[in-house]
Amino acid sequence: MIGRLFGNLSQKVPSLLYRVSLVMKPQVVFVLGGPGAGKGTQCSKIVESYGYTHLSAGDLLREERAREESEFGQLIANYIKEGKIVPVEITINLLRKAMEATMKKNENKFRFLIDGFPRNEDNLQGWNSVMDGKADVKFVLFFDCSNEVCINRCLERGKSSGRTDDNRESLEKRIQTYLQSTRPIIDLYEKQGKVHTIDASRSVDEVFADVKAILDKEG
Repeated sequence: MIGRLFGNLSQKVPSLLYRVSLVMKPQVVFVLGGPGAGKGTQCSKIVESYGYTHLSAGDLLREERAREESEFGQLIANYIKEGKIVPVEITINLLRKAMEATMKKNENKFRFLIDGFPRNEDNLQGWNSVMDGKADVKFVLFFDCSNEVCINRCLERGKSSGRTDDNRESLEKRIQTYLQSTRPIIDLYEKQGKVHTIDASRSVDEVFADVKAILDKEG
């Protein structure tokens, strides 16, 4: 009797753990596009309507840079000022900790928009190495916009954002970095059939109408 009870329990525990692990595994949507393409604005609207948690790689890095006891603060500041991509180990660690903290507070908050990542092949390889089997990348939202529109939007934003990289010199460097490093990542996911491309040069509401159609279809 006892043996049979333990036998049944041992069969149920792995399946229970398996179900919990499925529920708990983060479901990730990568949000990519040039600086000023409207990624943050659209992510805010998605959060309001669909209950995703928005994680901006750039915001996490800026917060870490500003944290007084951060060992990476100055390093991050130098990379951002030069429009370069911060070492992948730092970015992934910040993203992983943010996802874990969110899910610890509420286990039903397992859907994440990761904005501005992966930005190059090193980012992608790092993600695959660290997060393989620990998170599911569902698809990529690609906000496509001309360089000039992106730059003008950022210059306008710079008047009130206080961001040190919203100036023309940094922006031109960031655009070049994006074209050389991030576009190939988008192309890679495109070949896997995982990219939804959206014309981001239009109004916020017009762009969001397309976003809604995609999210409703993807579930």
